[in-house]
This record gives sequence, structure tokens and C-alpha cells, in this order.
Amino acid sequence: MTQLSLQQVTDNLKDLPTLPAVVMELLNNLEQEDADISVLAKKVTQDLALTAKTLRYANSPFYSTLIKVTTIQQAISLLGMETVKQMVLSAALSGCFPENNCQGFDHKAFWKHSNAVAYVSKLIARRMNFNEDVAFTAGLLHDIGLLALVTLYPKQFEQVIQYRQSGLATQFEAERKILGIDHAAVGEALAVEWNFSDVMKNAIAGHHHPDQPGIGFLASIIHVADGIAHMLNRNDAPATQTISVSVVSWNSLNLDQASLDTLIEEATIKFKKLEQIDL
Repeated sequence: MTQLSLQQVTDNLKDLPTLPAVVMELLNNLEQEDADISVLAKKVTQDLALTAKTLRYANSPFYSTLIKVTTIQQAISLLGMETVKQMVLSAALSGCFPENNCQGFDHKAFWKHSNAVAYVSKLIARRMNFNEDVAFTAGLLHDIGLLALVTLYPKQFEQVIQYRQSGLATQFEAERKILGIDHAAVGEALAVEWNFSDVMKNAIAGHHHPDQPGIGFLASIIHVADGIAHMLNRNDAPATQTISVSVVSWNSLNLDQASLDTLIEEATIKFKKLEQIDL
């Protein structure tokens, strides 16, 4: 099959649905602590599908509120601004791409993994005194290039899945071999198309190779969170496990064994709860 060029893919990214305006605004204002609650609630409420999905998340056992949440405003007062912003992002992104157009690609598993990486990124960021909101969002978006490839080239991607299942290569290697391009490069191009910040763009671009010069510290957080999420997904006995991550990134996070054990413990609890969200 003919391989794809980055230019070809970049040209086709314009065919993808764009994110709702309120979501773009959230992404561009992640650093702002004092966003107005009523303004956010009003904007989200104007998008009926987004509101419905956000409220469904809010009422899932994962967030375990004792009161049934019926409005965005109520969700914010019960769960906090940051949590609701994260729910809105998850809801918008998962509703933005068509499902079941590529045989063998599991959208639910994809979003479970993206949310898992987002939560672990947030836990790492907390330890590093890094902005938790930014880390969560980058974790949620880190594999967005994968969705772009699945949406734009479903038939070609089915071959990637088959090659991957042969056990001869990692996901990243299978994409390179079959498509001639990988999801990190496509994610970076999509981040440019959607006007994401440089910090977010670099984290998406560098989450498999965070040691590249100038790629930024956030890429290391996402890279290690991705490694932990994959490890916990493979096996229920994390005590016997090793994480496959870049040594340079690992060292830059300064996590000792005790920190890692606590991190894995917290992440395991989050993952079990994630199973209870109908993404």
C-alpha cells in the first residue's frame, strides 16, 4: 500500500470536525485560575449534546456524588471548577470523532486509556508542583493523532492493527511500518490546526520521545504517565512490574521507589473507578 506523507495528512485534517468553541476557550485558558463559573456553565449549556454527556459523567459512580446532578452549575458547585472543566473536555473530545468506522479499533478502550494517562499525569504534576490542569489535559490529548488517523484512514489503520496483533512491533512501530507516519507527528499537526498552545503541542509531539531538545518538561510527565497506564492495564499485580520509559525522563521527574509505589497505588484506585464511567 502507498504510505502517507505528513503533508497529505495535514491537508486532510481540515476535514475533521472542529471542537466546540467553549472547549477551545477552555484549552486556551488552562492557566487561568479565576475563570467565571456562571460564564462557563452558560457556554456549556448552549451545547445540548455536550451538556448531556457532561452530566452523565457527573452522575457516574466515578464521581460518586450523593445528589443527582441536573445542571452544569450544580456540577461545578459539587465537584469543583477544575473537575467539571476536565469532564467537559472528555465529553467534547469523545463526541468529536465518529465511532466504529475502523474494524478492530476500540474507541471505549482508547478513551479509558486517555483518561487514565490524564489522571496519572495529574498525580505526577501534583508531586512536581506543575499545573495539574495543564498536565491532565495534555494526558487526555496525548494520543489525539491516533484518532485522526483512525477517522481519516480507517482501512489503512485496520492494517496497522493487524500488524500490531502479529506481535512484531509496538503500536508506534506498526504505524511507521504500514503508514509511513506515526500518531505523535499527526497529533502535533492537529494541535497546530486547532491552535493549541506550544506547551500542549510539544507534549503531544514528544510523548514517545521526550528527550528531544526543546520538547519541554510536560512531555516527560505524559511519557511516564503513559508508561504507568500501560503497565497497570497489562496486569493486576503491579508489584511484579516494570515500566518501560525513557531513563532521562524518569530521572527528570525525580521519583523514588516510595513515590512510585504511592503513585501506582493512587492510579490503581483511579483505574478501577474509571471502569465505572460510560465513556
